[in-house]
Amino acid sequence: MSRPLVLGTRGSALALAQMELVKKALTGADATIRIEVKKITTSGDRSQEQSAWIQSGGGLKGMFTSEIETALLAGEIDLAVHSCKDLPGQLAEGCVVRAVLERAATEDILISRKPRSFAELPVRARVATSSVRRCRQLLALRPDLIVTEMRGNVPTRLHKLRDADSLDAIVLAQAGLDRLGYSIRDGLLDFESTSFGAEILPILPAIGQGAIALEARASDERVGRILDAINHGPTFLCVRAERELLRLLEGDCNLPIAARVELDGERMRMRAVVFGEDGESPRSAETEACANSPEEIARVIFTQLYPTHV
Repeated sequence: MSRPLVLGTRGSALALAQMELVKKALTGADATIRIEVKKITTSGDRSQEQSAWIQSGGGLKGMFTSEIETALLAGEIDLAVHSCKDLPGQLAEGCVVRAVLERAATEDILISRKPRSFAELPVRARVATSSVRRCRQLLALRPDLIVTEMRGNVPTRLHKLRDADSLDAIVLAQAGLDRLGYSIRDGLLDFESTSFGAEILPILPAIGQGAIALEARASDERVGRILDAINHGPTFLCVRAERELLRLLEGDCNLPIAARVELDGERMRMRAVVFGEDGESPRSAETEACANSPEEIARVIFTQLYPTHV
């Protein structure tokens, strides 16, 4: 009997929900495969209430993945399961994102304490998020808002919204809500005995948002063959473009980045925004090209964003 495939993940409810999707994909491709799961506590899990997020435009890039990556390199696990948006642009030497599952929704959702739309929030409404990217885009749309920090898992944030009289709304990723079983109907999200307002925000997502990334050792041919069978090609093309842009930008700055990549047949469209220091106008870029060269599309976007760096 072949040895089991050991998967490493964080222990949060969302991470475990994502792990179940990976297990389902693996057993769907090979019913004989044996899977073991190793839960790993990351530095991001240990510092949920710290303000380190302000120091990172990517929202604690690497803090939710580095310990899992260490276990991968040490051979303690065979495969690391990540929320793709948590991955830094540069992985540890010897590691690669070998596959991704089909992407979930990439939208960000405004969850309001009293059911109302984003436009209907009162002047100087208090909106909480753990993402600098979301913060900067919200303030670009509504400079009057007071955006505050909030960390914690999805249920924790929903409890805080329900219980904090001074808080008007929070922002959460639709993919996380969907994977945890929170349904949105008729503009409402029901949580325990409370009905919150729920509305898709007109902002760009994080790089990798909605995608589950499967990281392996580059030299591990066995795992590579297994992952080839479950890799979702269209999502992988989009993620390649996004992560190449992230790699290029991290070599230059540590600022909030938002991007959306879409496929239309054999064509790929990419749009990106990079936010500078407070008071600086954001840099934006957009292009469309053949989808078979996603890294080249990312380089075109980078050239448009920073023409003097080429």
